[in-house]
Amino acid sequence: MTDRDALRATLLQLLEEEMGEDYGPIDERADLREGLGLDSVDVVGLIMRVERQFRIRLAMEELMEVKQLAQLLDLVEEKLQARAHESSSGARGPQSHAA
Repeated sequence: MTDRDALRATLLQLLEEEMGEDYGPIDERADLREGLGLDSVDVVGLIMRVERQFRIRLAMEELMEVKQLAQLLDLVEEKLQARAHESSSGARGPQSHAA
């Protein structure tokens, strides 16, 4: 299983938890709203779960471009790679101690 496969499986699990239904295999080209039947509230809930699960922040500007599952996967992969790069290089930004 590739990292992307694992990421897709985790996103699918988060989606199913958020929506309370089983989606089965999903094509990455599926539209989040039309293909998966998500409304704006569903998308926000999914994004919040993704941010908590992966401990990342997704900016509104970035999310405006996300229409398909593949685009969400790409964005999450990008954020995870950036975080890994920052960790490995020792570069750290200001740390928040918010609970």
